[in-house]
Amino acid sequence: MAIYHLSIKITSRGKGKSVVAAAAYRAAEKIKNDYDGMIHDYTKKGGVIHTEILLPDHAPAEYKERAVLWNAVEKAETMKHAQLAREIEIALPVELTIIQSKSLVREYVKEHFVNKGMCADIAIHDTGGGNPHAHILLTMRPIEQDGTWGAKSKKEYILDEQGEKIKLKSGEYKTRKIYTNDWNDQTKAEEWRGAWADITNRYLEKLNHAERIDHRSFERQGIDQIPTIHLGAAASQMERWGIRTERGNINRQIEVDNQQLRQLKARLVKLQSWLNEEMQNTEPPTLADVITNILTHREQTGQRSRYGAIHNLKAAAEILSFLQSNKIYDMVGLSAHLDGMTNKQYAIRDESKAGNRRIATLDEHIKHGGNYKAYRPQKAQYEKLHAQYTAIQKAGGLFVERKAQKALDTANEYYETHRMEITLYETAENYLREVMQQHFDPKKSPPVSKWIAERESKTADQKRLDRQFSEVWHNTAAVEKIKRSIDDILNEGTGERQRRRTQDIDR
Repeated sequence: MAIYHLSIKITSRGKGKSVVAAAAYRAAEKIKNDYDGMIHDYTKKGGVIHTEILLPDHAPAEYKERAVLWNAVEKAETMKHAQLAREIEIALPVELTIIQSKSLVREYVKEHFVNKGMCADIAIHDTGGGNPHAHILLTMRPIEQDGTWGAKSKKEYILDEQGEKIKLKSGEYKTRKIYTNDWNDQTKAEEWRGAWADITNRYLEKLNHAERIDHRSFERQGIDQIPTIHLGAAASQMERWGIRTERGNINRQIEVDNQQLRQLKARLVKLQSWLNEEMQNTEPPTLADVITNILTHREQTGQRSRYGAIHNLKAAAEILSFLQSNKIYDMVGLSAHLDGMTNKQYAIRDESKAGNRRIATLDEHIKHGGNYKAYRPQKAQYEKLHAQYTAIQKAGGLFVERKAQKALDTANEYYETHRMEITLYETAENYLREVMQQHFDPKKSPPVSKWIAERESKTADQKRLDRQFSEVWHNTAAVEKIKRSIDDILNEGTGERQRRRTQDIDR
């Protein structure tokens, strides 16, 4: 079925990224990066079923070529921490054909990005495992009408009350950064996310598919359930092959929990509604009446069997024990206890939501922490080989170009051999830098053991919540039994009044 997924990332040189490498990987092409001389060859990568570049009307026509476009971006950005591109990754509905998906993505990108002045590089991937998705690389610097790159921002002088520039101690004037477009506004992410849901649903409706997607969280949609966690491409593929994964097991348990929570909520709402009605009666049956009714209850035949007597005695004893253990003495006390059960159910739901979210986050921490430690040697060896290439270039001398090219080929060959390990390491490093921020130290290993311990603690908390949920479930069953007994009393009373009324009419 169609699912909603849209993530937004920034390709930044400050994080060791190259937009030429990113474009080559997503399009499965071989492109040389003129900025650092590296050749990125991903022609052996599979699963790329469509690529294209969409340009604003005033963009140079040569930017239709991928290598030209992204090398131009690298050249335009001179800062060592420059942001090179914005990437939007979207899940495509499995209900659509590849031609329909192309049309959907093209329309979305043109309307919300290209028409606003961005160059867009689209790559649609599908390995045949039911996870079609698109990568959209977007330029972040505007293009002027003459085809040259414009400025991302400009400085504006801050003026005092008299309209004069404010001079700082350094001798410079106080300024602030003003962006030349609104592409970095915080509201844009929500706008783009909502727009993708809208256009996808239009396509699904137009093509007579019943499925719909929604960019809002369950909480914002007013859906009272625990959200499942994102499986990711690898886990999704394994699950489709019938191989159970840890993340898949988490989602299966969440689905069971959601079903039980919905059932419990429905039962509690029904009980609360019934109890509110009974509280409005002038003379509702007392809880003592309930127990007495069970003890004196007759079978429909009017004959009291030994089995029936024992069964009724056990039922009355269970209710009496429940009332005594919960200190319930009347209908008001029962109503208060039911309110507490309802509040407990909501508390369990909320804590379970938070716990599952944290477990999913810790799983990501542990995974990336393990990759960071496991593949650090491959990354270090590649950097060593590339440093040798750089050193030869700087040293100069006879046959320097030949020596440098040979060193670069050695570095590139090592990279291609260990591409997966190096990519996993770099992904882990960027992830950990963002998560740990100032606590990240490249010389130290991430606190994986601490995360594992916290995950075990959170798992224990989930088991505690399961026990609490079971307790509320059994309490609900006990109150439902009381309700049935009260209904029996009222039905018997109604029957007796009807019998006497009939006798009066006969007389």
